[in-house]
Amino acid sequence: MAGNDPVYLRVVEELRTQINDGTLPPGAPIPSRAQLTQRFRVGETAARHALRVLAAEGLIIGKVGSGHYVREKSVLYPLQRCRAIDHDAPFTAGPQTGGARATWDWRSEPVKAGPEIARRLRLDPADPVTRTRYVFRADGKPMQLATSYEPAELGRAHPFPEEGTGGRKSLLARLSAAGVKVTDIRESVHTRIPEPTESDLLDLPTGVHVLHIERTHWAGDHPVETGDIVVPGDRFRLVYSVSPGA
Repeated sequence: MAGNDPVYLRVVEELRTQINDGTLPPGAPIPSRAQLTQRFRVGETAARHALRVLAAEGLIIGKVGSGHYVREKSVLYPLQRCRAIDHDAPFTAGPQTGGARATWDWRSEPVKAGPEIARRLRLDPADPVTRTRYVFRADGKPMQLATSYEPAELGRAHPFPEEGTGGRKSLLARLSAAGVKVTDIRESVHTRIPEPTESDLLDLPTGVHVLHIERTHWAGDHPVETGDIVVPGDRFRLVYSVSPGA
């Protein structure tokens, strides 16, 4: 480490290296603050800050009255993102979780588009849209969140069944029934810090970011639906299937 770097970074770097190379395996206890001050000859504040950084990175977890431990490594499940226009699956093509039973709850309600959704759907911010929120689960564990926005006319023409688990036609089926042919599906992916409600719903440990997928269905040059898919960054890897020449 450079001589002018904060002293706590020495602690962070060594512990991070030991965690990543397996010297400190998953579940192993992390030295206490008192032990860190003696081992690295740093102050209490530096030791405490180092533990906070490692926890924020998702490498260690703290247990009240017990100390800190190396966090168990997560299995990354493939989240299939099919590029085919005729892929007739639920909005986010349910969680791909190695054979786990996938279920989902959803709730629809009329709202105003607002500036962001109006931009994405080429509407006026005051125009009505139907917002549908989904919670996808694998064996009962929340794994994925999604929010879909559709022009209100689609919902009025094809009313939704009672809300609950499953029981709703896929987006492409409803668009087809309305005489709308989807010609393109565009996705934009980025990582970000989860919002508090997302952390609660997905039971995210401190330091874990989410993958945010912005998805829009197009009919020609007109957007007919847009939505946001949110998945834990420590549970999924995105797998895309793209047709040659697409």
